[in-house]
Amino acid sequence: MIRRRHLLAASAGLLAAPSIIERANAQSAFDWKQAKGAKIEVNFQLSPRGATVKQYQKEFEELTGIQVGFEQIPEQQQRPKVAMEMASGHPGFDVVNVGMHVQKRLIERAKWMEDLRPYIANPSLTAADFDMSDFFPAGMRVATGPDGKINVLALNQDLFILMYNKDLLAAKGVAVPKTHAEMMDAAIKLTDKDKGIAGFVGRGLKNANVVLYDNILLGYDQETVTPDGKTLLTDTPAAIEAAKYYQRLMRECAPPGSVGFNWNEAQTTFSQGRAAMWWDAIGFTAPLIDKTKSKVVDSVGFTLVPAGPKGQWSATFMDAVGIPAASKNKTAAWLYVQWAAGKTMANNYLRGGAGTPPRASPYTNADVRAGSPFKPDWFDTALASLKIARSGLPEIVPVTEFRDTIGVALTNMIGGADAATELKKATEAFQPVLDKSNAA
Repeated sequence: MIRRRHLLAASAGLLAAPSIIERANAQSAFDWKQAKGAKIEVNFQLSPRGATVKQYQKEFEELTGIQVGFEQIPEQQQRPKVAMEMASGHPGFDVVNVGMHVQKRLIERAKWMEDLRPYIANPSLTAADFDMSDFFPAGMRVATGPDGKINVLALNQDLFILMYNKDLLAAKGVAVPKTHAEMMDAAIKLTDKDKGIAGFVGRGLKNANVVLYDNILLGYDQETVTPDGKTLLTDTPAAIEAAKYYQRLMRECAPPGSVGFNWNEAQTTFSQGRAAMWWDAIGFTAPLIDKTKSKVVDSVGFTLVPAGPKGQWSATFMDAVGIPAASKNKTAAWLYVQWAAGKTMANNYLRGGAGTPPRASPYTNADVRAGSPFKPDWFDTALASLKIARSGLPEIVPVTEFRDTIGVALTNMIGGADAATELKKATEAFQPVLDKSNAA
């Protein structure tokens, strides 16, 4: 299993070289206008990050003299489009936005992306203030392949946190839970079926439910697949205990019908004051503080996910930006990537509620915090979660099939099926799929 100390050790190696790069860049004459007159095509998933880069695109064009053709399409259509064009060897874009929590292994195996290390190391191509050391280790680990290539740079690192209703907890005299045991105890006490209040709300829908289960399992210091991506760990004693915990939360403390809940149904339930706690991604929090959409604006609190028996980790899911190896406009493309993943844009993402950038500096930027509708506990939770972030999905090619298979098992558990039996069946069903993928 991948342990935190291993992640930190690997990340330290990744970030050592950039410190040398920063010193070299400080002595360089970098010119944003070096590709003036070039034209690049950019492909983004439909997301708040895509909307933000599009909003500020004119600034990039004025800064660089580069003309940008920008396409933004829904994630479900963008992924297969990108895969098809990259596989053809003639993609119609010079910069591409990718979801690394789903596409990491595919990108690495197919060698789709340009290695960004030479660009970062070249002081004439990279601005002195780009500051690679500002990126959090977890994001850089995902961005970097086993061969050491930096395939992409992170734009957003979504994080699982715990959202809670201060008023509902106070009314029952319940403290904000800090551990799995405290969470279960609190959820049971806060459940009031006569008043239509659930102690907890979370994802029950197959496929969507796997990420919540994965985060519970991280509390046992275990992931769902071995580090080499070859063997499932979904029927181990820890996996079964985590599943039983998930099952009890959903059966005893969640609202009726939550077996069909994705994040949006959970968000609605919590925002309308019908659930005391919600464990999900910080990227879904903006509507909770919108008075036109939420009844909990003044009572919502944000904190770290509860610690499990063997540790505390926030499940993280990263989207990033990179340059296809087949691009014909790589210098101009790198300037765009550098801009989109830079400090100024990171501030813009955070200030505008477009996500949680994987850089440290925005969270302590006084102007960003002062201009945000979020209160200090949101910023503190985001920053602390980034420091304990760990991948919330296995880094394998058939991630969707994995989520479908394990998701059905979890859904069956909510219906009352035995956790150990369901996980054993799911593991036996998916292991051949994983074997076939690794043999390809």
